[in-house]
Amino acid sequence: MTNTVPRDGAAPQRPDLAAELLRRKDLDQHARGVRPDGTRADPDWKAMTAVDADNVAWLKKAVDEVGWPGLTLVGEDACDSAWLFAQHADEHRDFQEQALVLLREAVEAGEAPPWQLAYLTDRCLVGRKEPQLYGTQYRNGAPLPIADAERLDERRASAGMEPHAEYDARMRHL
Repeated sequence: MTNTVPRDGAAPQRPDLAAELLRRKDLDQHARGVRPDGTRADPDWKAMTAVDADNVAWLKKAVDEVGWPGLTLVGEDACDSAWLFAQHADEHRDFQEQALVLLREAVEAGEAPPWQLAYLTDRCLVGRKEPQLYGTQYRNGAPLPIADAERLDERRASAGMEPHAEYDARMRHL
């Protein structure tokens, strides 16, 4: 398989789309209380709901037009933004499931990192009330149920993720 990921410094094919994804990510993070310097404030739940709905509607249109906004098309940061909007689409489960399929194809084509697929897989599984596979989803400071926990770190490593104990320690201190 040919890796179509641009080398560092390569310009995305759609800088306009990349800019809009990044603009929308700033709104997403601001509503969630994440400041540009990485510190946190209280989330604005009303703003979060509105931003998520707007981002999902916009991403649906973008996906219909160009497919999944992958690395070659929009670059790494904007590709991360598209994943984030799908991750936050809990009120739009049908779209979240569609995004999961598109993201899986993008990962297979080298157009998105495997960790994104791991997170979105877990998010969709939790949304279906099924145990997660990668241990990425938490509620009240504890991981939600994990399937086949004995092989958790093996699955995480295959997606380029840190061992779960390291992730767990970080998640419990947010």
